Amino acid sequence: MDRKDLYRLTQALGAHFVASYPEPPAAIVLDLDHTDDPTHGQQEFAFYNHYYKNYCYLPLLIFEGLSGALVTACLRPGTRPTGAENAMILVRLLAFLRRHWPRTHILVRGDSHFATPEVIEVLAHRHRIDFVFGLAGNTVLLRHAEPVLQEARRLHQQRTALAQAHHARPPDSSRLYAEFAYGAASWTQPWRVILKAEVMAAGDNPRFVVTSLAAPTPQRVYEEIYCARGTCENNIKAVKCDLSSDRTSATTFLANAMRLLLSCAAYVLHHALRTHTLQQTPLAQAQPSTVILSLFKVAAQIKQYKDRILLHLPSSCPVKALLHRVTALLSLVPLPGLDTS
Repeated sequence: MDRKDLYRLTQALGAHFVASYPEPPAAIVLDLDHTDDPTHGQQEFAFYNHYYKNYCYLPLLIFEGLSGALVTACLRPGTRPTGAENAMILVRLLAFLRRHWPRTHILVRGDSHFATPEVIEVLAHRHRIDFVFGLAGNTVLLRHAEPVLQEARRLHQQRTALAQAHHARPPDSSRLYAEFAYGAASWTQPWRVILKAEVMAAGDNPRFVVTSLAAPTPQRVYEEIYCARGTCENNIKAVKCDLSSDRTSATTFLANAMRLLLSCAAYVLHHALRTHTLQQTPLAQAQPSTVILSLFKVAAQIKQYKDRILLHLPSSCPVKALLHRVTALLSLVPLPGLDTS
């Protein structure tokens, strides 16, 4: 495998994602996130990352936030990604999606290290594209948040006093939402910033989100749109823990990149199986490890003949009916044609 092969494989993941829709969707959500992949040897481009306190790779995985489908992925060195790098990847991905879906609305979502001038500039000047990113706090943002935080502190004190008067459990936290326009010195224009002013027993917990969305209320932007990116973290966990994307123990970087793509391809197969074949079954929402244990790691007797191979399952197999349903449905899928291009 060389770099061109790996690039074509990442394109193939994106092409499969597009082909999984029978017609262009009205809207999609691109969830971007990096995850640490600890290394334990002399792997190429494995660097020390201070945030994770380890030598690692830092691959980028992109999922569709509404369906959980994997869009594409790439292995990258363990250093923190720059805004220019993230912007370059987004430019290529958005151009690819636009060739197939020119009218689909795309929402790009990620945590605070994607809220860089380069990424925001890429998204700000494209039609039918919006973004919502976490935003790291600073002195200017905290100054804007202070009046709302003071009100949240009073609210929390009142709720706590009321709970104590009625011998009830005091609230864990109290939160208020607000918005204001904010423009960092490196931005070309100010953007809408959502503030979650949360006060807990341990102290204040302000959070900020920057977005190009104008219509939704601040509370909806934070709770329903931004916090929903937690699903992406669950999908990454499935790729890492259930499908072993962190087995990047080869010496060369290209070999490790291929291993990551193999795990991502396994996730694509799992998602297709769960979406199309396991609907209306107990495994409709199962994680890959559950599907593997239930359907694949099943004891069977194998008998080989000249023209066929028979698998005899034990009569007491608890998933016999489910296996029969799955194999019957899979047998209806036509075999793909040979692509020699």
